[in-house]
Amino acid sequence: MANINVSLQVLPVVEDARIYPVVDKVIEYIQSTGVKYEVGPMETTMEGDLDELMEIVKAVQNICVKEGAERVVSIVKIDYKPEGVTINEKTYKYKK
Repeated sequence: MANINVSLQVLPVVEDARIYPVVDKVIEYIQSTGVKYEVGPMETTMEGDLDELMEIVKAVQNICVKEGAERVVSIVKIDYKPEGVTINEKTYKYKK
């Protein structure tokens, strides 16, 4: 299957002071997987195989709980087309 994009916004239900540290753990995990990704101010976009990216989405929920979240609200967006889609094709003209 061709590469797709999955954007993930994670909202762990923790004390305000713990939100960024928990999200940092999530981003560290995404980085460790080796998939192409870009962190934005509201979400992280990943590029790769759909099954692999969905496994990452599942793992992120467990990371949040392990880090003390009582609940995790996640917003997932999938951009798919049969011939594939890249982050670069959508953002190249806006990069400095």
